[in-house]
Amino acid sequence: MITESTMKIKAIIEKGKDGLYAAYSEDHIGNSFFGGFGNSASEAKKDFIDSIQEAIAENIAEGLDTPLFKDISVEYHYDLPSFFNCFDFINVRKFARYAEVNESKMRAYKSGAAYPGEKVTARIVKAIKTIGTDLSSASI
Repeated sequence: MITESTMKIKAIIEKGKDGLYAAYSEDHIGNSFFGGFGNSASEAKKDFIDSIQEAIAENIAEGLDTPLFKDISVEYHYDLPSFFNCFDFINVRKFARYAEVNESKMRAYKSGAAYPGEKVTARIVKAIKTIGTDLSSASI
């Protein structure tokens, strides 16, 4: 029996020590988990989406009860190197000032050479969310 359903997936995107990007999740369909890899965060995201479709197809091929997903949404959680890779139009120097983070430290976070502590991470997340809110309320 096929039922219509929605699916919300939480995915984590990280830059590996090898310089490649990985997208993964604890969510799954049946025995099929999702994962993606690429030379950029965007490539890993695309591969991740493909893995969801492959998991659905595998379940159907195996005759497992698989919902017909009318809506699949993915919430991405990035490490800082992946965030700046995916949103490469963000000027790191200006963003560091906006988030009230030392510019050289922000560059180290961007490259993966250093990792921010809890307080700095909170400031960075707050800045990202504020920018998103400001952009979503803007019109031209």
